[in-house]
Parts: sequence; C-alpha cells; structure tokens
Amino acid sequence: MNHADFIVVGSGIAGLLTAWELARQGEVAVLTKGRSDAGNTARAQGGIAAAIGEGDSAGLHSRDTIRAGAGLCAQEAVDILVQGGPEAIARLQRLGTPFDHGDAGWALTREGSHSVPRILHARGDATGAAIVDALLQRVSAHPRIQLLDHTTVLDLIIHKGICTGVQVLDQQGTLRVLPARAVVLATGGCGQVYRYTTNHPVVTGDGLAMAHRAGARLMDMEMVQFHPTALAVEQNPMVLVSEAVRGEGARLINDRGDAFMDRVHSWGDLAPRDVVSRAIDREMRKGSRVFLDARHLHSFSTRFPTIDRLCRSHGVDPAREPIPVVPAAHFLMGGVAADTDGQTSIPHLFAVGEVACTGVHGANRLASNSLLEGAVFARRTAVKAAKLPWGGHPVEASSEIPSMCEHEQVRASRKQALQRLMWEHAGIVRDHDLLLKGMKALTRLANETPSSDWECHNMICVSQLILKAALWRKESRGGHYRSDYPEAKAEWAKRRSSNQRGAASESVGIAAIGT
Repeated sequence: MNHADFIVVGSGIAGLLTAWELARQGEVAVLTKGRSDAGNTARAQGGIAAAIGEGDSAGLHSRDTIRAGAGLCAQEAVDILVQGGPEAIARLQRLGTPFDHGDAGWALTREGSHSVPRILHARGDATGAAIVDALLQRVSAHPRIQLLDHTTVLDLIIHKGICTGVQVLDQQGTLRVLPARAVVLATGGCGQVYRYTTNHPVVTGDGLAMAHRAGARLMDMEMVQFHPTALAVEQNPMVLVSEAVRGEGARLINDRGDAFMDRVHSWGDLAPRDVVSRAIDREMRKGSRVFLDARHLHSFSTRFPTIDRLCRSHGVDPAREPIPVVPAAHFLMGGVAADTDGQTSIPHLFAVGEVACTGVHGANRLASNSLLEGAVFARRTAVKAAKLPWGGHPVEASSEIPSMCEHEQVRASRKQALQRLMWEHAGIVRDHDLLLKGMKALTRLANETPSSDWECHNMICVSQLILKAALWRKESRGGHYRSDYPEAKAEWAKRRSSNQRGAASESVGIAAIGT
C-alpha cells in the first residue's frame, strides 16, 4: 500500500475498532510489527467491564473506577468510559464477539475493587482472544482496510508541526514513507521493559517512544500496574492467572496456609491491584512463597479452561494444589497525553487504548476497564480523525535500517539487561537511590547500544521516561510506591508528571488532562 487516508499502528481491540470505524470515511492501513493477532488484547483473560447487570449503573461503575484510581482520575474521561460501556458491548456483540451467557442472561463475574458483578467474558477465560478473532474476521474482509503484518513503524513523520505519515520497514526490508490524513497510535503499553511481565513480546513501548521523539507530550509515566497473580514460572511472557479467579472465590495464601490479605485490606483478596501486589511482594521478601488456592472452586477447568491448560502445562493442577503466583508488570496507566477524542499534542496524531493517557485510569486501573477503554475511545477517536483534511505532504526522513549483522543473542542479552535493570530499580517498590542508579545505568546502556537496534532504543527511551517521572513524584499513589515517601499526599493528587521532548518535566493540574 502506497497510500491510505488513515494509518492505524497496532491491531488490538483499540486499533481494530478504530480502523473499522475509519473505513466508513476512507482507506485504512493497519500496521503491526508482528502478526495481527499478536499483542495484549488476545492475552486478556478476565473480561470486559460494563454496567449492564441488574442493580448496576454507570454511576456505580464510575465510583469504583475513581476509587481504584487513587485520586488521579479525570472525571470527564471516566464518565465517557462508563456511560459508553453498554453500547460498546452491544457493538462488540454485533461484530461477532460470543459473550458467555447464563440462565438469567449475561454471565457476569466480579473482580477486585468492583462493588458488583459486571465483568462479561467470552469462551470462559479467553475473552480477549474471542474479541480479536471476531474483529480480525470483520476487518480482514473489509474492502477499505488493509492489514499489513510484519511491518515495523520506525518513526512518525512530522511536517510543519503536523503528523503527515509514518516511516516503515516493510516485510521485504524496504524503508518507506506512508502518508496519511491522520495517524492513530494503538500500540499498547510497555510491559516488556520489565523482567517479569504478562505482556506479549511485541509490547516494547514503540508507540510511546516514537511519540516522544516526535515531540508529543507524555503523562503519568510513573504509573505502572503490576498484576498480583502471574504463574510463578520463569518465562517471558508470564502466564496471567486472571483476577476473575479471585472474583470466583480463590484465596491468596502463603506457604504456611495463611490467608494474609484479610489483614491487609477490608476487601481482602479483591483489594485494588497495587495493594495486593505489594502485599505479595512483602510476603516474598520475608522468604515466603505465595499461592492462589482455587481447590474449592467447582468446575475450575470449565470456567477457566485457558488458565487450567496453561497451569497443567507447567505441572500445576489447580483442582488439587494451590497455584504458585508472583506479581508481574501488566499495564501502563500513563502514556501519550490525549483528550477524550484521542487527539494528542501534535495535530493529526491520535492515541487510543493503553498507549494513550486520558486520565481515565488515574494512578491504578480498575480490573477489566482496559478492553472497555479500547472499545469506547476507539469510536470517538475515529469520528474526530475522520473530520481532518490532509495536513501536508510527508518529507523523506532518514533512519538507519536495522542491521541484521549483529547476532540475535547479543540483542537479546542487551534487552534482558534492560529488563533486569527496570525490575530492580523501578519495580513494585522504589526509592530515590534505586531510581537514580537506574537512570545512570540506562544512560550507559543507551551509549553502548548501536543506533540500528531501534527496538532496544525504544525500550530505553520509555524506561527513562518512567524513571524520570518516578523520581519526580515524591509520594506513593496507586501503581507508584516509594519506600522513602510511603504515604499519599493530598497536594500531589493535583499534580501530573509531564514529559515532552525539549521541555522540562513539570507539574500540571488535573484539569489539564485532555487539553
């Protein structure tokens, strides 16, 4: 494809739904560096939250979202999210998502920090995969959408301050510039910068790094969510044990059989994710192993077939023994600053889904709001982008084509060094000295990394943004915990970390989200 009206980078729920809506107005190219079904959406197990059950409401969903967000949510974005939930579910169902039903209608379950059951799921615990399968079937058959797998977007093209296209390395290894009326980043988060993560290997923060290099504003980059329960086996990515398992009644215990969460939080095992992750981390630092005990749950293999199969493949039978778990990097609440229509600080550049920061998740995302975010904000982003005229003609930009001479093991070793560095210096518990040492180590790594290793440089860039923001926020809030500033401070609830190339990090009021 030499021309597209719109370019969407990423093929998860946010990217595919945005492309589907944009195709009403023009030709769309969906670019992804791996396969179209790679990424985090297909790995989402628990489900998608929406206030559609009896006794539930958008207002209740809003209160739960804001409570989990630890004082940093943007109310306008939350309102749009929760009010758009029912319609988003209806749209996904129309597009072919086979949501599970029970005797009385929707099969709804409960997860941490939700006050009522409101999580829809599909194929048991394969909700994300079911959504991606349905959307890819529709999108791949659409005459105005072209899916370009194994197409690496190296950089955004900025002409006279406007985003006019992207520079890509195509499947044949040819460097090309693709022009477009608008570019939509839907590249997800950056979990792969950490040693332990549930994120797919392609999720290396490329969209975040490209946006930063182009001069876009990024916000709340210190706010990284660590999921409490990944299967405790040494592999990348780690197997996620969905929060829905605890929602169905599974209990966290240590190796003495102590259900320790009852002492930590009034919500016990369904406390906010940041609280549960730190509690598990404390148990492990005391020398204990932590397990998720689901032995008393009936028909575990039927309700959670994917988790059951993956556990058994690692020698764990959830019906007969507790599941060993550890926290792992899971979701980025920060990202490219965008308004509630996806518009970033660069004209004609949009961001949607996890790569975007609208303030909807605050300092800690409520469980199963991530798929909902992609579904709700995709449509708004498409409507806004479709109204734009051509912003100008992209100019050829010079990027070094990634060299294939360097041995793959050398690249892998460099990446692993970065992942260990981030886990040790900017993980679940942080402090000034750790963060500062991490910054110095990242600088050394950046100087040692050849410019052709574009993915590693993207990971280094994103890691530096996380560390800078974490150093700046001298308090603990949501996913950001500093042992040298262990309490949340009221004055910091009105401050947001902000980083823009060429501009110093600054604090901004909560009202600035979306502007």
